[in-house]
Order: sequence, then C-alpha cells, then structure tokens
Amino acid sequence: MTADRRLHGRVLIVAGSDSSGGAGIQADLKTVTALGAYGMTAITALTVQDTRGVHRIVGVSPPVVTDQMTACLDDIGADAIKTGMLHSTAVVKAVLAGLDHAPKGCPLVVDPVMVAKGGASLLKADTVAILKTRLIPRASVITPNLPEAEALLGRPIGDLGAMEGAALALRALGCAAVLLKGGHLPGDQVWDVLAGPDGLHHFDDPRIVTRHSHGTGCTLASALAAGLAQGLDLVAAVTRARAYVRRALLTAPGFGHGHGPLNHAHTVAPFEG
Repeated sequence: MTADRRLHGRVLIVAGSDSSGGAGIQADLKTVTALGAYGMTAITALTVQDTRGVHRIVGVSPPVVTDQMTACLDDIGADAIKTGMLHSTAVVKAVLAGLDHAPKGCPLVVDPVMVAKGGASLLKADTVAILKTRLIPRASVITPNLPEAEALLGRPIGDLGAMEGAALALRALGCAAVLLKGGHLPGDQVWDVLAGPDGLHHFDDPRIVTRHSHGTGCTLASALAAGLAQGLDLVAAVTRARAYVRRALLTAPGFGHGHGPLNHAHTVAPFEG
C-alpha cells in the first residue's frame, strides 16, 4: 500500500528568489515539501545568483509584498510564517503590515539575513534598526548565524560561552526564542545554542567539510517553520530541522563552481527527527 503523503502544516515563506535554486524561496519550498508541509510564498526580491555569488538584486514593490502575504493568509491561512531576505526598510514595513493578517498565535520564524557569505553587510543601518525593534520582537524564534548575531549585538562572539551569552542577549530583544548557529566557529564540532522560555539547549554534531553549503540557513529556518506548523514543540522542531540539513549536506549533488547547493530532495517522515 502506498504511504499517505498528504501535506500537513501550511507555511508562508516571505523571502527573496534565488535563480540558482540553492537558497531563498526555491530552497524554502523544497524543504517544506520534503518535510510534508505545504509552502506558500511572498517574494521580496529577484536575484541574479549562482553558486559563485549574487550578481544583481531587483526588489519587488513593497505593497506587492504585503498583497502576496494577505492573499495567502486571507484564503489558505497559515500554521507558521518564515521570513528570509528583507533587503530594505520599506520591505520590512510591508512584511509587518502583512503579519497583521496572520492568525493569532501563528509561529513566526525570522531568519535575519544580514551578512553575505563573504562578510559584506546586506542591510543599511536603518533597516537593521527596524528589524531589531519591530520584527524580531514579534518572532517565535530567530535563527541568526554568528556574523548576523554579531551585527545585531555589536560585539564579537568567539566561543561557546560567548554564544550562550549572545543567545540570551538576542532573546532580550523581545523574541520568544533564539537559535544561534555556531558553524562559523573553528573546530571539528559544530555547536548551536537554543535560548527559549525554559532556558538554554545545546546541539552539536561533527563538522561536515564541504564547499556545497549554499542555502543552509534558509533551509534550516524553513525546516524549523515546517516543524512548528505541524505541531512539533520547539526543541523537537529544531532537532528534526538540524537532522534534515545534515543529511542534505552529506548527500549534496556537487553542482556548480562555487558554494554548491544541498540535496533538498531527501525526505524524512513528517513528524520524526
């Protein structure tokens, strides 16, 4: 008998498009589908992008961003919302307007895409400010990597102890929880720190040495949103999301001449880690 693969959990993804398919909206949709959820999109920007970098960004009109969100929320509804690339203050304001149409208590996963792989800042100071003061406080969980956390806090984060303090400081911005990703720290073990209402949780795995890591942040945040949409608690959703990303890294197809994409096509049972 064929297994029942009906989709469970509606995820609205608000992010930019990646023409290479490795990150952004394309990675998000592949991820939530592989995990058994249903993905909808509000596209914030079109990018000319490949595994070697982002070559051009064309922003979507902010009112159209809001309209995409409200069209999905007013018709299909959502069990979780995930935001990714929000490249301007006007777009952040548009997203805030769209969130007013979300169901009460709908989990919001904010991936604060602020720093390019090469280390360059992607956001102007005024956009970082509104992200900190108006969007992050509405989040159920934010998922910064270390450069993004350093940009939000204005201080370096050099070890696991500093990660713990940074995760707590980020949570003090008003969000319910913080998943601080530690992949930028040196060492054979990769640590992530989750700061939530019940304190700190630590996750670690052996480092996977590969150049095929394009879109890991987008993928993790979308996998987390899918889990929350399906009713998993936060720790279970993080655990499954990390396992999904890890398998996607280990089975990456090897495409491209730069930072290649993950294998989003592998599947796990929708409610299992």
